[in-house]
Amino acid sequence: MQIGVIGLGRIGRYFAGVLASLAGVTSVVVASRSPEKAEAAAAELGVDAAPDVESLVSSVDAVVVASSTPAHAEHIATAAAAGCAVFTEKPIATDLAVTDEAIAAAATAGVPLQVGFQRRFDPGYRAAHDAVRAGEVGIVYSVRTASHDPAPPPEEFLAPSGGLFKDFMIHDFDAVRYVLGVEIEEVQAWTAVPDGMPRADAFRRAGDAATAVALLRCSDGTLVAATASRHDPRGYDVRMEIFGDRDSVMVGWDDRLALRSLEEGSPAPAPGWTDFVARFDAAYRAELAAFVGVARGDRPNPCPPAEGRAALAVAVACDRSQADGRPIRLAEVA
Repeated sequence: MQIGVIGLGRIGRYFAGVLASLAGVTSVVVASRSPEKAEAAAAELGVDAAPDVESLVSSVDAVVVASSTPAHAEHIATAAAAGCAVFTEKPIATDLAVTDEAIAAAATAGVPLQVGFQRRFDPGYRAAHDAVRAGEVGIVYSVRTASHDPAPPPEEFLAPSGGLFKDFMIHDFDAVRYVLGVEIEEVQAWTAVPDGMPRADAFRRAGDAATAVALLRCSDGTLVAATASRHDPRGYDVRMEIFGDRDSVMVGWDDRLALRSLEEGSPAPAPGWTDFVARFDAAYRAELAAFVGVARGDRPNPCPPAEGRAALAVAVACDRSQADGRPIRLAEVA
């Protein structure tokens, strides 16, 4: 397999390095808006560079889209038209109509489109999925999720990202659907930019939120409380807690848990995870290895585009709930 990577930000460069190490990948070709940037990255990573996206898609078997969010749909369509299997970072787009156009482009071309929700490949989330589906947790009463970044992203990232729900908490929305196996039917959401938070003015200028709480009601009646923050002084922290009538389980409780207990005699916490790549390195590698199998036709798509659309619809509903100040049913936006 020859695989191309479009976009050479932090995640694109990381993906290119991972792909180059995978069995069955004979070459990796990278492309960026800047040919000079692509050449420099290729030399550093020991891969090949293409002068532009069109040249890249004509020379590879499959494409990983890791460009900025507003460019995802265009690059998906370009790769699909060239007959390439496509992996795209989430979200497919920040708009449901544009998302549908990108999905249709892949379907018309007859190529697989896999969406990047790496938590589906994390051992903890997979174990939670299996425990719920096997009935080990019993009747699920409620779920809590938490997602914390160690530091706010640069201001230039905020405006095109789609916002806190579509860029960050979309992972939580997908994880809830993946683990519980139910749909999210209604949301109520609130956001804030706390005074004194690092880069608070940058969030306000971008019209984005720095913290958020979303309450989700699932199709089987399960209630979910999801929280997120763009700043956690203890490090990158992602967790899911599931409470049932047979058991209560948690994902993300390890020796890097970014919480300090105030109970007397509690051990001092270890340093938290530095970022999402460190926390989910094994999951990303498994996810990309799965994509290679999908592109070769050796395995079914583990995260088809309908999954990406469903999680985006929840994020869209949260944005509308925040704007309107009321609960929003998914039927209103989907």
